[in-house]
Amino acid sequence: MSEQAPVRVLVADDQRVVREGLVTILGLLPEIEVVGAAADGEEAVALSLELAPEVVLMDLRMPGCDGVEATRRLQDQAPAVDVLVLTTYADDRSLLAALRAGARGYLTKDAGADQVQEAIRAVARGEAAIDPAVQHHLIDAVATGPAEALPSDAPSPLPDGLTPREAEVLGLVAQGLSNNEIATRLVVSEATVKSHINHLFTKTGVRDRAQAVTYAFKHGLVAGD
Repeated sequence: MSEQAPVRVLVADDQRVVREGLVTILGLLPEIEVVGAAADGEEAVALSLELAPEVVLMDLRMPGCDGVEATRRLQDQAPAVDVLVLTTYADDRSLLAALRAGARGYLTKDAGADQVQEAIRAVARGEAAIDPAVQHHLIDAVATGPAEALPSDAPSPLPDGLTPREAEVLGLVAQGLSNNEIATRLVVSEATVKSHINHLFTKTGVRDRAQAVTYAFKHGLVAGD
């Protein structure tokens, strides 16, 4: 049986000792390849575009562009890159903000090396990875109800884990726009549009654009529907 290819990881943390420690620890793991390290969100986005990691291990509280904003930018500019948050903060506000921005996983810095490794591998496979230490926050937020758990201007939850950008792309596909036309409309590259479409096809289980159109109308994702 062939060995599994290592997951390409970028570390983003503003504390040098933490950043270098993570790089050292992850570098010792056989199924992880650390391709770079960033000191803030701006650098995390720039290095992700340059180095194309599969997963960014993202701190939340960083000066300037924080982890939430960096995650949001990566969703738009490099949707093939998945974000796994690694933070000191275990409150529901931080957790929900990160997940809404597009993070695929959330760990606290109490996590051990094995837990971080498994979470990285899970996120790289397209799965979610939520630290058991914060899962109750997510459950409480759902149980509390949208009116209390979400800001008043928060959008309705999207089906099948679609991000807002993926839902927007799907709506434009349903309107009959080509990839090039969607790229022009959203002011992104055509490659980015293709990546969004691949992601949303996987999440929704559709096989082609015709099925995507049906799905979009069924779930009310077409503008004016």
